[in-house]
Amino acid sequence: MTKGSNAALAALSDNTGSVIVSLGWSSPAGDGDADVSVLLLGPDGKVRSDADFYFYNNPVAADGSVHLLDKTPTEDGNEDRISFDLTVVPPEVDRVVVAASRYGDAHFGELDDLRVTLSDAVGEHLLRFAIGDPGKVSAIIFGELYRRAGEWKFRAVGQGYDSGLAGLATDFGVDIDDEDEDEEGTAAAATPEPAGNGERAGLPSAPAPEPAPEPDPAGALNAVPAPRRAADEARPRKPAARPRTAKKRATPPSAPQKSLGENDSWRPARLFPVSTLKSDRDREMRATSVLLSVMTQVPRFGRRLTAAFGAPSGRMETFTEVTLPHGDTPRRPDGVIRIERAGKLWTALVETKTNGNALKADQVQTYMDIAARRGYEAVITLSNDVALEGSPLVDVRIDRRRKHQVALWHLSWAEVAHQAQLLIRHEGVGNAARTFLLQELLHYLQHENSGCHGFQNMGSAWVPVRNGINDETLCQGDPRALEVVENWERLIRQVCLRLGGELGQKVLPAQRVRRGTDHGTRRAQLADQLCLEGRLQAQLRVEEAPGLLTVGADLRTGRLRTSIEIPAPEQGYPLTWAKRLIRRLAEAPADLHVETLVEGDAQGPRGTLERLRPEPADLLPKNGTQITGFRLSLLKGMGSTRGNAESGFIRSVDDAVHRFYKTVVVHLDEPVRRRTPLPAASDVTR
Repeated sequence: MTKGSNAALAALSDNTGSVIVSLGWSSPAGDGDADVSVLLLGPDGKVRSDADFYFYNNPVAADGSVHLLDKTPTEDGNEDRISFDLTVVPPEVDRVVVAASRYGDAHFGELDDLRVTLSDAVGEHLLRFAIGDPGKVSAIIFGELYRRAGEWKFRAVGQGYDSGLAGLATDFGVDIDDEDEDEEGTAAAATPEPAGNGERAGLPSAPAPEPAPEPDPAGALNAVPAPRRAADEARPRKPAARPRTAKKRATPPSAPQKSLGENDSWRPARLFPVSTLKSDRDREMRATSVLLSVMTQVPRFGRRLTAAFGAPSGRMETFTEVTLPHGDTPRRPDGVIRIERAGKLWTALVETKTNGNALKADQVQTYMDIAARRGYEAVITLSNDVALEGSPLVDVRIDRRRKHQVALWHLSWAEVAHQAQLLIRHEGVGNAARTFLLQELLHYLQHENSGCHGFQNMGSAWVPVRNGINDETLCQGDPRALEVVENWERLIRQVCLRLGGELGQKVLPAQRVRRGTDHGTRRAQLADQLCLEGRLQAQLRVEEAPGLLTVGADLRTGRLRTSIEIPAPEQGYPLTWAKRLIRRLAEAPADLHVETLVEGDAQGPRGTLERLRPEPADLLPKNGTQITGFRLSLLKGMGSTRGNAESGFIRSVDDAVHRFYKTVVVHLDEPVRRRTPLPAASDVTR
């Protein structure tokens, strides 16, 4: 929404009897905060009484129409949620104002990404309004709910107040006094304006987070007069009878909050426990049920997983352990997904494997036949394995004579975790409860006992191939070398998924092959190259990275090399380029290898970052050869075993790529294009 626009709630959802309004912001310093407040206004634009003012010390309406919920921490700030039951809002209430205020000298100009969102009773996100530059105001009206022709609407307001919470509340008829802070910085209590009959018109009693201040020896408090009180009016003060409306600025602790457990052996309660899983069958049933249920409760997540399979966007229902007739022996697929769109159904059968177990071709074939006879659209296999392009995991026979064709799709547990990471860390699902469900799902998938860890085994050919390379007995055409090449490609695809989930960016394998080259032919060529050179190599294309990230495994030396080539800048001088590169790598590992790339086949100067830091000019070629770029590389030992244990090859590759990106690539500039020839080093004097 834009400032001043409005929307009818009934036009957005059928479940707007109750709504959740969320106010959010972020703070560059990490310590910014604000307090939300709600005012119920009559036709005259004023509160009926001070009881219509809801804030942190008066959070709940007696009739349940307003309920200020707890703060929800976000990735870089907080989000305050307010629950409204619009069906019980008194008929004399014409408008509901939703605002927030800061205390002390703080103002909203210090916060970023100010926004208000509204969700319906089932948590579906309906609208969003972002406030641009609020300026140095200490209170803001984010929006308001109001009645028109018996229906509720929402208006995006975004109006700021220099006078803070007291000025905002006073404008709407609330009698409020904010006292000065004492010398110790303790926030003073707020006192109501006495009514004409001498009685106080206070807010509903509510437990205050701080005790009311003690009266001074004279029996009175030094209070600031209320905005409406005449200047010549003076009367003795009593201790505050209603909750405070100002409080001391709080800074969240820098260290994480300590657990309330008595020792480290206490484990938090989880929504999806894994301690009772004893067999592969238990793991398959639990993993299928957990995943399918979260897909229905978090529609954006469910849509992410099914869109790639040609499923429509619609109402999704999922089922487990469904019995389907098949000859004399009924079959029970692990799960069924059904999506309704415009009165039509899209149905897929789900076959799940965990703990590294392989899919069975005859079992998948049976489900393909059942789906074809019943008019279902797809069969989805789900396992730790990663499918390769042009190379199906299981061979099934598809009867082309059938009018109705069934599609066979594969989904890796690594892809499931990747999509959950993207939504949790970077994109969001617009609802705290749904975020919690995704977090619990991700915790379950990553638990060592769930069996859903993705690709974790380089296969039975890994050790024989390494031994054959070391003793030079591995011959070209050996099928074991082809198996290692295929598993290496699976590993690289999984590394891309994990890195992309952490970064929130696209990370894809980059394959430099001729157009139209058959995948089988390409892999056979790589297998022959492995037999000759004893090396595996792959390139990753990371969005916004200055070049391709290369990862290579030398099976002869047992070392991993991660590297990136960055082009030389378009303008400037070589010495300036070298100094700037070394300066940007100030926090990179000291053992980082830096090599200058030059024209032709000649090799440029090279050295470790530790040696080059005091003298960047050592990167310049001595013979004046033109510099084309720089190559940055890190070396580390690779795991010896074929699995994902601490000493495993798979984990060593994953760790090497993540370490290289986080310690080297993040410090580099974005990619640039070369347009002009580069000057030679001999043309420049120091």
